[in-house]
Amino acid sequence: MPGDKSISHRAVLFAALARGTTHIRNLNRGDDVGASVVALRALGVQASADDGQLCVAPVQPFRDPQGSIDCGNSGTTMRLLAGMLAGSVNALLDGDESLRRRPMERIAAPLRAMDADVTCGPHGLPPVRIARNDKPLRGVTHDLPVASAQLVSSLLLAGVRARGTTTIHVPAQPRNHGELMLRAMGAAIDWTARSVSIKASKLHALDTYDVPGDLSAAAYFIAAATCLTDSRISVLDTGVNPSRVGVLDVMREMGAHIGIKALRERHGEPSADIEVSASEPLRNIEISSSRIPNLIDDIPLLCALAAHADGTLVARGLAELRVKESDRIASTIALLRAFGVAVAEIPDGISVRGGRPLRPPERVSTGGDHRIGLTAATLAAMARSPIVIDDAECIATSFPDFATSWQAAFAR
Repeated sequence: MPGDKSISHRAVLFAALARGTTHIRNLNRGDDVGASVVALRALGVQASADDGQLCVAPVQPFRDPQGSIDCGNSGTTMRLLAGMLAGSVNALLDGDESLRRRPMERIAAPLRAMDADVTCGPHGLPPVRIARNDKPLRGVTHDLPVASAQLVSSLLLAGVRARGTTTIHVPAQPRNHGELMLRAMGAAIDWTARSVSIKASKLHALDTYDVPGDLSAAAYFIAAATCLTDSRISVLDTGVNPSRVGVLDVMREMGAHIGIKALRERHGEPSADIEVSASEPLRNIEISSSRIPNLIDDIPLLCALAAHADGTLVARGLAELRVKESDRIASTIALLRAFGVAVAEIPDGISVRGGRPLRPPERVSTGGDHRIGLTAATLAAMARSPIVIDDAECIATSFPDFATSWQAAFAR
């Protein structure tokens, strides 16, 4: 699998605040992480590819970039940069048409509470403008309305440079890749399921950081293998952080045969080999809203898997899907209906009735959302039918070699 996208972003950006050079191996080579690398170079950081790894050599202080920093389609890049740069440079963070529709006031407001000068465009949307401060940031307590790992990591990047203690409360536990990485780098950080606190700290480079394979990418292979008669695959060295394995838990509850082998840990991040075999019959379940923060990227795929299962899958608490690369509630429903699946929007969620044969269309469009494109490929594999996926370039944001890997696994 490609390197985990969430971890790759943090490895690149956190390394720019550390003392010493970091060598990052198996970095996700998608366009989103590429936007983070380009952003560092605009700030004067040396980030160079060498022998299959990225070497990040910090330069402090950051220089003011010439022109705006283009975050492309990456909300992670924009939000994490806002916290990392708050108070220290004059910069304008911008992005493509899709990113310009994604909410950024949700990070600008808590950063302003720390005495950062951060403003957004009209309606709290990008671009995001950051101005250098004469006074240092101060640690405060934040009560976030959503359980977002992007917001938490952004505020931790500000808090590691702020006076006093920065404490963040969240309504549910999000992914904790940032917390694990900061602890490994020597930050004074502590966390529980729903809060995290950090004090001003000097970060030390990890020398070599190996990014595990991306479980969110692996999930498409796992789902397809689960539904194809007599199939069996192994997905090697893939991240199995407890805050990410919710998708595997749901698949198992639906009856999927998924095993974990060769568990290991590097810099606090666990990884393993995942073994999958065909499973019949699958059964649909209800996914409560409390589980959604650790499933948010996997909902379109789980809805596709539900089409192959008996009964009805119900998923609630999906409001955050409205502000992804697309309105993923609407785009997921449209994709499933194109395959003849009985799917409906319910208050704050989706309902999928499975057990009917798929009727694949000749072609579908991603609508610029890589998760929709990957889900379409999974549905086509489940139906054993070729389709054409239009606007598929967006898949490269997270999985640049997807077509080659998919063909190697399933084109038999």
